[in-house]
Amino acid sequence: MTDPTTLPYRPCAGLMILNAEGKVFVGQRIDTEVEAWQMPQGGIDDGEDAETAALRELREETGITPDKVDLIAVSPQELFYDLPEDLVGRVWKGKWRGQRQRWFLYRFKGLDSDIDIATEHEEFKEWAWVDPATLPEIIVPFKAPLYREVLAVFAEHLR
Repeated sequence: MTDPTTLPYRPCAGLMILNAEGKVFVGQRIDTEVEAWQMPQGGIDDGEDAETAALRELREETGITPDKVDLIAVSPQELFYDLPEDLVGRVWKGKWRGQRQRWFLYRFKGLDSDIDIATEHEEFKEWAWVDPATLPEIIVPFKAPLYREVLAVFAEHLR
């Protein structure tokens, strides 16, 4: 078994997308049998800054283009989560113990028809707009503390 403390955190960007009603975009992961929803997120490529990665991930996962969102806020520091012990060494080719994420809050100014999750690198099988308070309940349990942190960071911008 890999000792998680010897592994680094994977650098990532996460996005909380709010619609005009103050609901948050979530997608149901395609690669799991359990009902697991999440906000868009993904790795930061070498030489890429966090916001560029966030907007790339947004387009890759949701089909939403950068002209359909306005930046509201950025987390002042990275937020971290650890993988459960049974996943360390099995996901991401065993290279990471979890993720360190810079979070971005955007306002979606497009139409629902601008969202297309059937992308080249499809990650979601369905999507929905949900009340922000429900996020920790619908996410995989090991990410719930992270989502509570994201909600706290962006609390002043949420209705």
